[in-house]
Amino acid sequence: MRHTRIIVTHYGGPEELRVVEEECPEPKVGEVRVRVLAAGVSLPDVMMREGVHPETPRLPFTPGWDLVGAVEQLGPGVSGIEPGQIVAALPISGAYAEFVCLPQSEVVPVPPGLDAGEAVSLVLNYITAYQMMHRSAKVRAGQRVLIHGAAGGVGTARLQLGRLAGLEMYGTCSSRGASAVSELGGVPIDYQNQDFVREIHRLTGEGADAVFDGIGGTHIWRSRKALRPGGTVVVYGLTSSLSGGRLASGRRHRFHGIPIFGLYIAGGWILPSRRRVVPYSIQWLKRLRPAFFRQDLTGLLELLQQQKIKPLIAGRFPLAEARQAHELLGQGGVTGKLVLVCAGSSSGSGTA
Repeated sequence: MRHTRIIVTHYGGPEELRVVEEECPEPKVGEVRVRVLAAGVSLPDVMMREGVHPETPRLPFTPGWDLVGAVEQLGPGVSGIEPGQIVAALPISGAYAEFVCLPQSEVVPVPPGLDAGEAVSLVLNYITAYQMMHRSAKVRAGQRVLIHGAAGGVGTARLQLGRLAGLEMYGTCSSRGASAVSELGGVPIDYQNQDFVREIHRLTGEGADAVFDGIGGTHIWRSRKALRPGGTVVVYGLTSSLSGGRLASGRRHRFHGIPIFGLYIAGGWILPSRRRVVPYSIQWLKRLRPAFFRQDLTGLLELLQQQKIKPLIAGRFPLAEARQAHELLGQGGVTGKLVLVCAGSSSGSGTA
């Protein structure tokens, strides 16, 4: 049996995403073969395509951090899971394919009846949002938080989860995303026409209890200035290395932002204002505490099933149109999550 997948053979722009057809992978001992129903499209995918993400695989590789699919074949030694079971996974790479083989330990059961596009939004975006709020910043009801990129996939997830947690929320966004931020309970701050540091202090007085910064670089220090004394900046990305979805500097160095992270983290502890900077990495927390990932994803899937959260889907693209999805994401201003849908997935409905 043959299948389609997307590969990157050279680092660069969306044009480097190529569609290939080849034999389906066979599950090895302890693996299951999953027929992908929906794969998420995210900024880490773009950074990998450009060759600047710390997790970038060797060329050639298939992008795709997150997926939801149906178990199609069991490898030797696999038990406790049935063909047809809907599962979710965070493979970090490889999800842009019709079929993927994964260790059984990596897949998390998905309740029946959920939309695959909405469910896949939880795997990277909502877990990132949830863990940064509750495991890194340890927010409490009534606290004030500033969310950068509040109209994006992770930003809208954080607004929904923050509303459930009883937070007072402020979010930087473009003028296009302001209405979405307001509808999800946040106060929009137009980063293109307003100074977010000045604005957050004008709106709150002291500043925010927590700031969530996926931009990185020197932006981290400005986020720190938006804190009240004793507050925390949680840093989780380096999108400052991109411009229009392309490598901004022209220099490909996948660890280029790590030293400045270290300086800001140290400065947050040493300087007298008690404004901390802490890093967050979904993949490292998953490696160090895999039970957290499974527990948090299971809880989020229950919230989705109970209709307490509703992921915003910015667009659904056939797998073969991954390039167009990357182009759209690179243009900026996308509200919610972009999703790739594989053939025969009932438009991402989550049915086997």
